[in-house]
Amino acid sequence: MAQRAVRFARPAAGAALVAAPAWVLATRFDAVRDGHPAYAVVLAVAGFVGLLLIVGALRARRRGAEAEVVRRGGLRLVGAALGLVLAVLVAVGVVWLRPYSGDATAVAAMSGTAQVAVTQDATSITLTPTAEPAEPAGSVAGLIFQPGARVDARAYVPLLTPLAEAGHPVVIVKQPLGIGFLALGAPERIVDAYAESGSQERRWMVAGHSLGGVAAARAAASGDPRIHGLALWASYPDGATTVPQQPVASIYGTRDGLATPADIEASRPLLPADARFVPIDGGIHAYFGDYGPQSGDGTPTIDRATAQAQIIAAMRDLLATK
Repeated sequence: MAQRAVRFARPAAGAALVAAPAWVLATRFDAVRDGHPAYAVVLAVAGFVGLLLIVGALRARRRGAEAEVVRRGGLRLVGAALGLVLAVLVAVGVVWLRPYSGDATAVAAMSGTAQVAVTQDATSITLTPTAEPAEPAGSVAGLIFQPGARVDARAYVPLLTPLAEAGHPVVIVKQPLGIGFLALGAPERIVDAYAESGSQERRWMVAGHSLGGVAAARAAASGDPRIHGLALWASYPDGATTVPQQPVASIYGTRDGLATPADIEASRPLLPADARFVPIDGGIHAYFGDYGPQSGDGTPTIDRATAQAQIIAAMRDLLATK
């Protein structure tokens, strides 16, 4: 019995570590390829370790090593069991991190428009206005955007393109593992990179959806004088963050099942007294990006296009604030 358990544990652990990345890549290959490389590295390492475990188990079986493990006592059996549990937990984590992939609208928007060039690298997507600005570039606010947890950064390109068409450069952060808390320093790095590139100095605002809004709020509260303005999309600051006086818009769906209207209302003490609260009547959490439905969300009473037009209008008003 003990020998059978040892014989089972190692290949089972290996199979779990191989199967999880394989399933993620089979169902979300484009999102993994175009996302931050950290997740791809995790998938590769998990799969490689899984293969090593499977190969090691096969070799051990050929030379009868399982019986030797059993003879050496219960500690080895406990180790085999713990290894299996750990492998399963890692596999579950890998699957949980699978991103919400941008839909066909998001993928098409990556081609840009006549007024906006869309480029990407390993850590960001940049929307650059191509037309000459109607006013000095330094007086036009740029926008740094933090996606929601595990949401493909491409999913926000359709909503943010109209802002770039209005002359605002937009940078969408690709977060490690799709988690905003792992990209808290991204806004500062982006502003620094623009300054080092010789671009004209400009004002910057930060925005974020869901957990990305929590990260954006921290940037707005950091005291960096170059960042002055915050947009929360179906989001609110964490309880340890109080956003100082600056232009703020909290845009939310009244049918959101994840960041509920009650949650948004409770965030008022954490924001400036003149923060604008913009309800999207009938809107839901997943309307703030183009990535399909999201588990736990509410039921909308308006269509996506109508909701997104209101989100864009609210963002234009905020970005126009001097």
